[in-house]
Amino acid sequence: MNLSLTQALHDWPFAVWLRTAPLVYPGLEALHLIAIATTFGTLLIVDLRLLNVGLFGLRQFDVNAIAKAVLPWTLLGFLFAAITGSLMFLSRASDFVANTAFLLKMLVLFAAGTNAGILHSRGSLDPTNFITKCQAGLSLLIWLAVIVCGRWIAYV
Repeated sequence: MNLSLTQALHDWPFAVWLRTAPLVYPGLEALHLIAIATTFGTLLIVDLRLLNVGLFGLRQFDVNAIAKAVLPWTLLGFLFAAITGSLMFLSRASDFVANTAFLLKMLVLFAAGTNAGILHSRGSLDPTNFITKCQAGLSLLIWLAVIVCGRWIAYV
């Protein structure tokens, strides 16, 4: 990212307020974590069902019905995660563009979106299909990597 652009973002009064108001940034972090938990929690249910995991009677439910029921929550969680994450980025853009964990998180998020796009472009979800099972397992690994990278941002 251009240094003058990151400096302009850094100096923007809204970004200064996000960074310096005592409760704003911690509030954004809390909302971001709730949004990620919502996103990951709904994906976890669908991916575990695709992997035919029978915990808590999950096998008795049709995977497509589960996916249809939780999709609005997944999208809402992701939307709020994107909004809160963007605001946190805005508050410290120059720090984040130089942070390896942040850059890796963005790359892994792109992989998550690509994996989901490919999975859902193939039609209805079939838990007996080997490729679908591989994508469900990959989805879980990718989202765990997103969460881990997100936590490492503060420590890199």
